[in-house]
Amino acid sequence: MAERKILRIALAGNANVGKSALFNQLTGLNQVVGNWPGKTVERAEGTLFFKGYTIRVIDLPGIYSLSTFSMEEVVSRDYIAVEKPDVIVNVVDASALERNLYFTVQLLELEAPIVIDLNQVDFAAKKGIKIDAEKLSKVLGVPVIPTVAITGKGVNELLSKVVETAEGKTKTKPVKIIYGKEIEERIKKLEEKVLEHFSQLCQVYPSRWIAIKLLERDSDVIGKIKNYADGAEIVILAEKLAREIEEIHGEPSPVIIASERYAFASSVAREVSCFEAPPRITFEQKLDAVTTHKVFGYPILAAVFASIFALIFFGGNIFSTILDENLGILLTHIEFWLSTLLAQEIVELICRGLLAGIVAGITIALPYIVPFYIILALLEDSGYLPRAAFLMDNIMHKIGLHGKAFIPIILGYGCNVPACIGCRIMETERERFLAGFVVVLIPCAATTVIILGLVGKYVGIHVALALYLFDLMLIFALGRIAFKALPGEAVGLIMEMPAYKMPSFKNVLLKTWSRTKDFVYKAFPIIIAGSVVIEGFMVFGILNYVVKVMSPIINGWLGLPAITGIPLIFGILRKELTLILLAELLPLQSLTAVQMIVYSLVTMIYIPCIATIAACVREFGWRRAMAITVIDISLAFLLGGIAFHILSLFM
Repeated sequence: MAERKILRIALAGNANVGKSALFNQLTGLNQVVGNWPGKTVERAEGTLFFKGYTIRVIDLPGIYSLSTFSMEEVVSRDYIAVEKPDVIVNVVDASALERNLYFTVQLLELEAPIVIDLNQVDFAAKKGIKIDAEKLSKVLGVPVIPTVAITGKGVNELLSKVVETAEGKTKTKPVKIIYGKEIEERIKKLEEKVLEHFSQLCQVYPSRWIAIKLLERDSDVIGKIKNYADGAEIVILAEKLAREIEEIHGEPSPVIIASERYAFASSVAREVSCFEAPPRITFEQKLDAVTTHKVFGYPILAAVFASIFALIFFGGNIFSTILDENLGILLTHIEFWLSTLLAQEIVELICRGLLAGIVAGITIALPYIVPFYIILALLEDSGYLPRAAFLMDNIMHKIGLHGKAFIPIILGYGCNVPACIGCRIMETERERFLAGFVVVLIPCAATTVIILGLVGKYVGIHVALALYLFDLMLIFALGRIAFKALPGEAVGLIMEMPAYKMPSFKNVLLKTWSRTKDFVYKAFPIIIAGSVVIEGFMVFGILNYVVKVMSPIINGWLGLPAITGIPLIFGILRKELTLILLAELLPLQSLTAVQMIVYSLVTMIYIPCIATIAACVREFGWRRAMAITVIDISLAFLLGGIAFHILSLFM
């Protein structure tokens, strides 16, 4: 059998154009989700077999331009220009052609081999929009294939055209975007200098594209040019020419060039589009008006997220309890069987370290993570997520974030693990870390067990609610401090409001499976390793030494019995262990009201569980995950001690 030839294709386009649906149709379960090397931007890659080819598909981040305003734009541009995939599939929303073609124009300027996937033609038809795909292909000089990716319609034709393009069998020639005379004259001057002095760079990027980017004052391209001997001189020339353009038009040069691109995109869209019927106000449009309303939108938002919270909180608890009980029984049987064969120390390391770590991951993380991923996929595919972000934007800006951060914060009340992972919806690395720093301070379901089971039961529900209120105030204050301390500028909420759509059941399942698999592969080893280390400390008596060392802090500063240091240490495995072990070590009623409040406060702010730490490592790296952990421990002990000394005066 002949060896299959390999093709690399990249899916590129705006957000919410159906790129993920196309990726799932093409690759099915043959997907790997990770991060781009050295970046926290998610990378999805999959494979398929078609017409004798093994086709590797890279799903580039959903972006609106190839500038350098975000990591996603830099990642996409560098992959297209430097890695040079065989074909770029530019996924375009047929119902918003003009806006989408702005990105297409930039791909054409990069001289990448393009096939346009004119997606969501069914949705465009509902809006009374019909696109002449053949005419669009002639105008742009690249193949255009209409599809409905969510159902698979047109996908085979798209793949056939991709193969033809890769083999050089297409007869089309990409159009050259021509700017105004005064701009073209200056592009030509710069291009000549670029070809003369930077031939090596021109092997990566087209010389004309470099000249245009210099006129746009693109910081990434300017940085590359400055690395050459004559770079500074060319940058000075580019700045002079850019100012000449600005004097003619009275606008900044990046705005002028962007306007020219938009004018071209608008002209093409008008030429190839027609309305078959007057657009009617659809149910989706009415729903959009209600859910983004400045009055009615907030009660709807509250109801939606209350439902999400209930599903993750109560559903996760139910599944966690069922799994915990059954796997706990199985673990007891395994421990009993191994105790007849091996030394007790070895049995404890295997059962209470290795196997208990696996059980903890299954019973704590997965019951909350899987529902979260399902909900996230539904929110993404339905179009509600941008509306929730829009409504919460003003409030979230108070802590240096924007509306999207509201999603992981709410989900943190169910479990901090999916909340940390949910921070991926933030645009920049700074915003992701700031959101991650905040969400680990949210009291998760397991922490709620401690607060309600100790303070709520023995001191009063009003005191328990006061702890939650204090936590929100702390999050707001720390968010403000972190916002001011972290270098970088705040990012405004600039996002498209996609139309409402019915989520695809298949697409939701594929997204859920892909994300869950990624978590299991990356986080589980860390959870298990941490469990083994802690159990090893206990088996060899190191834990007792640690408790003795901690006694001045636990007993002297926090005012708690020294023995409470043990459950606090084991809280790293799972938060509710701090209450379970505490009840085993001493009667809960023997604690004073102040001690109950202090213990719950410390537990609420204290080190995240090992599953959350694993998620933080996965999302933000070891250093930042450890920084979050150290800050949380320090805050817990500091505020716990202050609370003990103040409350002791009044209670």
